[in-house]
Amino acid sequence: MEQEPMTSSAAHDVAVLGSGLVGSMLAAILARNGAKVVLVDEGTHPRSALGESTVPYTPVALRVLAERYRVPEIKSLVSFANSTRTLGPKHGVRKHLGFLHHRENRPQNPTEALQFSVTPGVQYDATHLYRQDADAHMFYAAIGHGATPRQNFPVADIAVEDDGVTLTGTSGETLRARFLVDATGPDSPLARTLQLREEPTRLTHHSRTIWNHMVGVPRTDELFRHPPSDSPPVPWYEGTVHHVFEHGWFWVIPFDNHPGSRNPLCSVGLTLDAQRHPRPADMTPEEEFFHHASRFPDVVRQFTGGRPVREWEATDRLQYSSRECAGDRWFLLGEAAGFVDPLFSQSLCGAADTVDALAWRLLDTLADDRFSRQRFAFPELLQQKYLDVTNDLVNAAYVSWADHDLWSAVFRIWAFGANIGAARRYNALDAFLKDGNDRHLKEAEEVPHPGLPWPDHDGYHRLLEEAIGQCEAFRLGKATGREAADALYLRIGRADFIPKHLGFAERQQRFIHPGPPAVAKMMRWLLNGSDISLRKVTMRHNAVVAKSRLRGRKVF
Repeated sequence: MEQEPMTSSAAHDVAVLGSGLVGSMLAAILARNGAKVVLVDEGTHPRSALGESTVPYTPVALRVLAERYRVPEIKSLVSFANSTRTLGPKHGVRKHLGFLHHRENRPQNPTEALQFSVTPGVQYDATHLYRQDADAHMFYAAIGHGATPRQNFPVADIAVEDDGVTLTGTSGETLRARFLVDATGPDSPLARTLQLREEPTRLTHHSRTIWNHMVGVPRTDELFRHPPSDSPPVPWYEGTVHHVFEHGWFWVIPFDNHPGSRNPLCSVGLTLDAQRHPRPADMTPEEEFFHHASRFPDVVRQFTGGRPVREWEATDRLQYSSRECAGDRWFLLGEAAGFVDPLFSQSLCGAADTVDALAWRLLDTLADDRFSRQRFAFPELLQQKYLDVTNDLVNAAYVSWADHDLWSAVFRIWAFGANIGAARRYNALDAFLKDGNDRHLKEAEEVPHPGLPWPDHDGYHRLLEEAIGQCEAFRLGKATGREAADALYLRIGRADFIPKHLGFAERQQRFIHPGPPAVAKMMRWLLNGSDISLRKVTMRHNAVVAKSRLRGRKVF
């Protein structure tokens, strides 16, 4: 049962711990909509952060937050054009997600490459966010909307009581609020105080990472001298490059890949299976990074000549989770609740969706003063499901990197789901923009499979489950990579909810970049033999795109 209203002596409605991108977005949303917010952080801005690349879903999720809660500053993050115009020329363009498969001591085989690139005017002009500036931008936006900033305020103690929450700083100063949202990270003060961490974590994936920003990183396209047939439609360096190999991957996220950027930096990193490659005691992070790069001739060329701009950072195992994310007076948000792996850039997607699900519920709760964990059950479920789905998907990817054909199938299943999930979400936003009725966005939450890229389709859910199962069979030696890949491609080919002619279902097509002829063929197939759910989402989204073109503007 919900608690009876009680009088609170709190000076603030909500205390948000952590003034990174996610915490600041929530603080801005709440303050913009009338809540008294204090935004607390143990440090200051500017500062670096991971989560720099976006996927097709990310700009849509951010646009929903900007429009639904009337926080225009969030729109600055949804596209390269917006980011550059508003925040300055510090960001990179993300025109594709590219994967180059490498084998030890051998040149990269151009037939073992995949790229999913943006179709101009149809999909979303995504960004490599220079997080130092993006996070600071949202922090200042939250203050501009009325949030009270408290930087350099390390929290020593948290007391959760029936009528509110008390934060005590290391100086002895206290802050009182009716509700607490912890959006910090792995060292969450709230998780520590309430002993919320699962020990051991339920997450089965094991990975760790090494990363830095560098200047002078060679452009990926300069590494190869391939004929046009082996070159992607979009240059590698104009998007997020993943150099994948068995049990690990390197990332290349440039901020200097567009004439409109004046940022010379490139984000580089290495993420490894922590069980196969435990952290060595006799190497510095930089030495280990180049030790693994040197195993692959074209990978080490990617980083030769690059110069780090600060000390290298290295982690132990990245994965952690929480048994609970919500209480009557508190919520663990984003990376305060758990984390899997940077692959597929799911952390920001999941956090943005959770902010959306949490914000309107929290505003309603503040209005009627009926605080109950049950009111935050869906945001908690959504966040936990995101962690579980990401865990299974990333684990399957790492396993599949031992066989490129299997990885190709896994990648297509994820990439299509991310694309159709973005279209579905944007359709709900478009309906909201037309009449201002919030029910369009609330109804979009009513799905059978929260946390999935395409969360309201049973067939896609079963296909993703089979992909995970086939990878596990391959890992256990119960199937060869070819057998597992054959089984998945058979399912993809038969599925009437996977578009034909675009490249998602075409096994030999390395570069998914549909031009007008392919789109025309897909439309004929869509009208004559496709799943009705796919047809509805796609046709509606195409209508939105067509109207935008007639008005002379992009979807965003």
